[in-house]
Amino acid sequence: MSTSKRFVAWTGILIQGYAVYAGISHSLVWPIMWPKGLIIYPIVSLIYLVGNCMLNATLTSEFVRKTQLESDQTAARQIQQTLIPQTLEEIQGYQLETYYKPFRDVGGDYFDVIDLPDGRTLFAVADVSGKGMAAALLAANIQALVRSMATVDPDPQRLSIQINRHLSRYTPADRFATAVLVLLDRSSGHLTYVNAGHNSPVLSCSGSATSFETTGLPLGLFPDSTYESRTAQLAPNGTLLIFTDGLVDSISDANPEARLQRTFASDPQRTMADLKSLVDTRLNEDDITIVLIRRTSRV
Repeated sequence: MSTSKRFVAWTGILIQGYAVYAGISHSLVWPIMWPKGLIIYPIVSLIYLVGNCMLNATLTSEFVRKTQLESDQTAARQIQQTLIPQTLEEIQGYQLETYYKPFRDVGGDYFDVIDLPDGRTLFAVADVSGKGMAAALLAANIQALVRSMATVDPDPQRLSIQINRHLSRYTPADRFATAVLVLLDRSSGHLTYVNAGHNSPVLSCSGSATSFETTGLPLGLFPDSTYESRTAQLAPNGTLLIFTDGLVDSISDANPEARLQRTFASDPQRTMADLKSLVDTRLNEDDITIVLIRRTSRV
């Protein structure tokens, strides 16, 4: 509620309070008994009605504003749902599962799966600072940047540098995003990745788990940030798990990331349902995004 509306509302409340007081004391200027007689009651009623009208007008205006805001949020949620991949194209030799659950109507998490020429696929997962509409707008901006730039040069290192420069220049200083960009060569299972301050993805194969540690700062903090690209191998029957902090924050454990790695390494064939079962709804206070990539055979 704006300051002017608060002022009008409080004025209405004070006028109503004054009318009640005048009715009890039988005077508009107590202790002087004025006006005398029954005329005091219609005057008090009129004063109370004025205060009531002021208060009702303010509350009605605020109700209309909130209704419009809810309508805008509904529209934003529908638009964001169209931006998040609802169905994924099948990749020969691989099985993909994704899960996206915003904490509010719209969320600041983003993920994408981009099919590229020459048998490559780019996986992008980002987590924007904050929640709500502002975070959702920045997430949509990151999606547009990834999709437009990846068609020209999908290399995760150069892609991270370009996106970081853009965000540093065109977004507020207190807005940034952690992100993971993974480029998969589908025929060999070769992975090239950049981890920009994000939760470490987990690569599980043959009963052991490897983390993709941070290779650079979050996107949008400093325009001259550098990013190191690293490589890994997704072998047949291996699985790569990429997630946002909403998942680990919802796991009831003193060290949730370690528990997630242990659980995942113990059985690399775990499904999305197994991972979702780790979430304690009582602890869930953030958007949750999970991308699960399993290599089922050699291409």
